[in-house]
Amino acid sequence: MTGNGVYVYAIVRAGQRAPAELSGVGSPPLPLRVLVEGRLGAVVSDAPPKLRARRRDLLAHQDVLLWLTGSGPTLPMRFGMVAPDEEAVRSELTAAEHRHHTVLKRLDGRVEVNVKAFVPSDALAPLVQEDKNIQRLHEAARRHPGYEANLRLGEAVATALSRRAAEAGQRAVQELTPLAHAVAAGPQVPGCVLNTSFLIDSAADGRFRAAAQDFAALRQDRVELRVAGPLPCYSFVEAGGALAGAGA
Repeated sequence: MTGNGVYVYAIVRAGQRAPAELSGVGSPPLPLRVLVEGRLGAVVSDAPPKLRARRRDLLAHQDVLLWLTGSGPTLPMRFGMVAPDEEAVRSELTAAEHRHHTVLKRLDGRVEVNVKAFVPSDALAPLVQEDKNIQRLHEAARRHPGYEANLRLGEAVATALSRRAAEAGQRAVQELTPLAHAVAAGPQVPGCVLNTSFLIDSAADGRFRAAAQDFAALRQDRVELRVAGPLPCYSFVEAGGALAGAGA
């Protein structure tokens, strides 16, 4: 082990192996290993010096998590989780064994799927046809063109498009929720009117995607849905104990 600490990718069940075909963060890439305590294991590597969020390291971290998620329940760590040494990792596994094991049991056979809602590129024409306020402002701008009239029209159009897309996105969440075990709202994303993650059975991924696509097809003039997954279950776990504040 190097003097830079231990880089932690995930907590898994004891018996889970590290992916031999993958390597971890660092340049050159550092080999992976599993530290086992009781019923738990932590997938780790040595921490590289001067760790930064470089593209190669971000992808390496994500690839390890995707492989682990496909092999069994995984409690993923965010990029940059560095413990001071192996003893700190082992202490966390021991101290929080019951809590982590309970979370892993809940995640067994499940994955995260993320749905984002955007204003579709071809939504303006249907909006003008349906919204009487937009029609009135459009007519006013046509009869009395000028900066103020165009500004009012532009602001009203942007607000109405976002509102319609957000309402449709919320409706999508309502229709998709019965297919999920849990739902979590995500952080705001520029240009995105709704960001939501769903915890679903791995075997139900195709059914979930089909339901999202069917919904979007019926409301393509109001909302564009982008579905990403299966993903590590970031939105449905909590990193705690000694590892929670150890991020680089």
